[in-house]
Amino acid sequence: MSIATPGTTATLGTTLALGAHRAGYELRGYFRSSDTLFFTFLFPVLMLGLFSTVFGGSGDITGGPGVPAISAAQLYLPGMMAAGLLLSGFQNLAIDIATERSDGTLKRLGGTPLSPVSYFAGKLGEVLVTGLLQAALLLAAAAFIFHVPLPSTVEAWGTFAWVFLLGLTASALLGIAVSALPRSARSASAVVVPIGLVLQFVSGVYLFFWLLPDWLQNLASVFPLVWMARGLRAVFLPAEYATLEPGGEWNLGWVALVLAGWLVIGVIVSRLTFRWNRRDA
Repeated sequence: MSIATPGTTATLGTTLALGAHRAGYELRGYFRSSDTLFFTFLFPVLMLGLFSTVFGGSGDITGGPGVPAISAAQLYLPGMMAAGLLLSGFQNLAIDIATERSDGTLKRLGGTPLSPVSYFAGKLGEVLVTGLLQAALLLAAAAFIFHVPLPSTVEAWGTFAWVFLLGLTASALLGIAVSALPRSARSASAVVVPIGLVLQFVSGVYLFFWLLPDWLQNLASVFPLVWMARGLRAVFLPAEYATLEPGGEWNLGWVALVLAGWLVIGVIVSRLTFRWNRRDA
């Protein structure tokens, strides 16, 4: 019974080593791509600056009756953070993998010792590193440029940590799953970008979620971005703003449950749809 243990350990070690090596390769390619760097890394920071300038010119604003007035930058920070997770995980990976499948990169990788698990580990490693850097940059800009008060309790930062990790991982796995939809590299952006854009508009990123019609709130709540933004609002907005949420509270238990559910769905769908070759090969 103990004979299989060394082989299993060695196989796991090789898989992880290949995944780490692939993550380094992915990161180098990511930071050498100026368009990807702008649209998935710097875009949330620029959008936070834009909304803060456009809506913050006349001073602090309030999200609704009975809640304190805060700066536009603080009001939009959770949405921009959630959008950054979606862009880094879902949009970036979906387009990237679809392109690699179309140009034959995945077919060539399929003929190497690199397993799908190592390939996914490399992609997830890239997303984790870039997501952390993006979040740090966004928080630094919010605090030092727009003077947004950041959380001061360990509990709040703990909530931020698990919402960030669950949201980013779920987004990345869903990006891997959706990468099977585009038939070519040319159509990848046309298929993926509109999905991400619509989700941002109906999930409380660009439009305050509590201002949307009830039917649209219910429809959007099926998708993970709503819950990512909600969890981040619980971190960065005053406690009084919970009264504007559906049900009148942050409901972080549901945030964790829905994001974990979408993570599992992403794993299952990715496993079922991923292939090294194009569908027409």
